[in-house]
Amino acid sequence: MGSHDSLAQSMDAAVKHYASLFKLPSYKKVILLLALICAGGALLSVTLLFRSYESVAYGVFLGLSLFLTAFVVDYAMSRVALKRDPIYNSRRTATLSLFCWIIWFFFILIGTVAGIFYGASWWVRLCLLGFSAVLIFRLIVFNSTSFVDRKRLALVSLLSPCLNIIPFIAVWATMGPTIGYMIPFQGMLLFFIFSPVLSVIASYLFLYLIDKVADETLGVPALSLFKAFLLSWIVDFNAPFEEFLERLGEQRNVELTLFKFDSSDRKVYVVIPSVHPGPFKNIGSSILPSLLKDALEKKSGCVACVPHGLFGHELDLASQTQNQKVVSNVVDAMDFQASWAVASPFVTASDDLASACCQIFGNVAFLSVTLAPRTTEDIPQELGLFIRQKAEQLGLVCCAVVNAHNSIDGMNGMPEALSSLRAVATSCLDKAASAPRLPFDIGANTVFPKEFSVKDGMGHGGITVVVSGAGHQKAAYVVIDGNNVVSGMREKILSVFGSMGIDTGEVFTTDTHSVNGVVLGRRGYHPIGEVMDHAKLIGYIRQATLGALTDLRRARAGCRTISVSNVKVIGRERLESLSLLTDKGLQRAKKTIVPISLVSGLLLMLFLLFI
Repeated sequence: MGSHDSLAQSMDAAVKHYASLFKLPSYKKVILLLALICAGGALLSVTLLFRSYESVAYGVFLGLSLFLTAFVVDYAMSRVALKRDPIYNSRRTATLSLFCWIIWFFFILIGTVAGIFYGASWWVRLCLLGFSAVLIFRLIVFNSTSFVDRKRLALVSLLSPCLNIIPFIAVWATMGPTIGYMIPFQGMLLFFIFSPVLSVIASYLFLYLIDKVADETLGVPALSLFKAFLLSWIVDFNAPFEEFLERLGEQRNVELTLFKFDSSDRKVYVVIPSVHPGPFKNIGSSILPSLLKDALEKKSGCVACVPHGLFGHELDLASQTQNQKVVSNVVDAMDFQASWAVASPFVTASDDLASACCQIFGNVAFLSVTLAPRTTEDIPQELGLFIRQKAEQLGLVCCAVVNAHNSIDGMNGMPEALSSLRAVATSCLDKAASAPRLPFDIGANTVFPKEFSVKDGMGHGGITVVVSGAGHQKAAYVVIDGNNVVSGMREKILSVFGSMGIDTGEVFTTDTHSVNGVVLGRRGYHPIGEVMDHAKLIGYIRQATLGALTDLRRARAGCRTISVSNVKVIGRERLESLSLLTDKGLQRAKKTIVPISLVSGLLLMLFLLFI
């Protein structure tokens, strides 16, 4: 399971970096912080430097002027120049301005300290140096993230610093004799030509070096890829990012196993795809479980569910086009005969680490494995191949293997897990194969909890419960459209079945990644039960189970495996490269920003000293 763990760790690291991009305070808080920094920074620097009652008035005037200028310019840019930009609303524009002022006042306060010891002219020089630093920062940020044309890009990058410097110039002109240093008009004019030119060169050199990281790794420009990612992450516009995934992806044939339970007036489908529902939000196959469920139910009025198979992120689909290809193939294949009228009881096997459950319908097995209450994440396909070979040795024509994906406790990566899973799966298959076959009933029901959204960890497929009755035994399969379950929640759910006349059962999740990337935090998503009210969650599961019991009918089973050819998947290598690209980009940024900043700062300071 080591290779799966390394990919998961790479993706987790990427999620943490991506989440940090969007931890922005509210608009009101940004404006308040902007006012405090402008007013406080200006007052502190002027009064510390000149230490007079007059300096307090100058400090108040400067701080108020800076805040009002920044606020009006930011508001106007978000309403006019950035109006059609999908990324920059008023909040994000103001937040960028806030960061710019933090950078600027860092230089101003250094200049204040230098001015106390070496003369107030250093206050002016460092303020102008901060002006240039802000220009470079804005050029880098807007070039990396904005979708406006080049003219507007230059306008939004340069306008705010150029207007914000005016209150400083007014104060310097008024306090010229006190400062003891005043740049002549011609010198100031030359600086405001030289500084933007140097800022443009420095910013584009930095971005060029960052762009090469992705070009060297994936053969695509980093900035274009990053902008496409921002569109998908922030405004849910998938097409540009999925175009990159299509270009980077590889073609595979993918299999799906369909179980069909046919009663007199109702059909129930259980679909186990060999496609991973990722990578996040609604990109690629993240929403495939609910898409399959919805398509099957609309086609035939059935109840459908899509538990998780044995595979990992290497089988994420590249785009919505690939989703529709898989969905249409499943819908076209759903009309097959259900001919098996007998089933074994639901049996289980476990050891100290793993457990399995199995039920055989006619001559096909439905088997699931879990490590609960320990973490049960993606399980390699080799386990599925091993189990199917064992099933063939027992004379079974098909065996669908499900990863219950029903427990997460923060610990992962146990090398002994695979051998333990093999042992319990083999034992469970043997028990089910040797059990008597009896006529069976099937009932199913779905509920869609109104209180729980994707931010809480609940996907659009809701909670589906399938109840199987063979002889005197009733077993419940609970399929929740979510990405895993907090440790211990599975056991809570199973414990309530006895009061409803259910003898045994298992809890599955679909591993939908529609819930991933919609909240900020360590994982970027909430497993089922982490932020949900447990009593309400169990109440919904009880409701779905009672509905399935009411729907219980004598049924026949059928099973079919289909292959969908030439499906574009992202692939393990490409996905790992994409996940590691963030780290590589940050490392390149750290290596290049220091020399570029030092050279730019030195040239600007020499210019200021000699004009």
